Amino acid sequence: MNTDHLSRIDLNLLVILQVLLEEESVTRAAIRLHLSQSALSKSLNRLRCSLEDPLFTRTAYGLKPTAHALQLKQQLPSLLQSLHQLTLAPSFDPASSERHFSISMVESAYATLLPDYIGPLLQQAPHIRLDTFGWAENSMQGLQQGKLDFAITGRDLTDDSRLKVDGLPEGVACATLFVDRQICLVRENHPVLALVEQDLWTLESYLAQNHVQVRCEGKEWWALDYFLAAQNKQRNIISTLPDFYGAASVCAYSDLVFTLPSSFVAHAQKIYPLKQIPLPFDFAPMAYVLLWHERNNDEPGHQWIRELICNSVSKAQQM
Repeated sequence: MNTDHLSRIDLNLLVILQVLLEEESVTRAAIRLHLSQSALSKSLNRLRCSLEDPLFTRTAYGLKPTAHALQLKQQLPSLLQSLHQLTLAPSFDPASSERHFSISMVESAYATLLPDYIGPLLQQAPHIRLDTFGWAENSMQGLQQGKLDFAITGRDLTDDSRLKVDGLPEGVACATLFVDRQICLVRENHPVLALVEQDLWTLESYLAQNHVQVRCEGKEWWALDYFLAAQNKQRNIISTLPDFYGAASVCAYSDLVFTLPSSFVAHAQKIYPLKQIPLPFDFAPMAYVLLWHERNNDEPGHQWIRELICNSVSKAQQM
């Protein structure tokens, strides 16, 4: 595109050309445009100079378009419509929009949160496309670079949490969807169930067990492990898996203890015969959060989806 040449063209002249092509009369075109015939003739001369074509010849029946003007007549309506759209304030109509959005989610959020909002979203915006990706180490970078529209992840709300507002990567904004706590799952008839009944389920007995862990963002340790390390304590993690359902399966068929967000427990128990027991010591809660880039704060489509996700999750948590 030759922007230097384009900058020398008065785009208002294209509107005048469109009306002249429709009316094929300077008099009628001047009336429609609320211009004098003299002013319109001057604009036509400017068009001829800019486009290097006479555009019209005078006949007894009015103006006759040249071959080049007839080509322009086919292209101008869609071009002017596009220019008109550019001048409109941003808007978003969920019912008719066919836009594409992308979201990256931690694996536990698929079962925990996606059912809360996907139904209302697709009911109200049936033609949009929502591409969902697993949470990865580069998801934050994807938000910053505009490769992702949204992300949902979980963060432990410890004092050194990386999800403090002032600690987010530059330009990334967040909203808390809901706060959860850590809990433990064990298989049926696991020996620790007797300890719980006897009120002997303590930090020491927890650390005496073998554990299964989910690898998050490529990391072997969770905030819980750093919390324990600060006290010179450590879990004996026997198996580390890439997903929550896999860890639940290992837990169901072994003596390994699975520590996880409580909101995922019901999903695991629908598939595997697992028992829920409390974490036997105080530990900071965790939060599921929705992330986006600040460049989209006021973009209507982004704003609509953010509000729908937040409202749908909040409504589901209250049920």
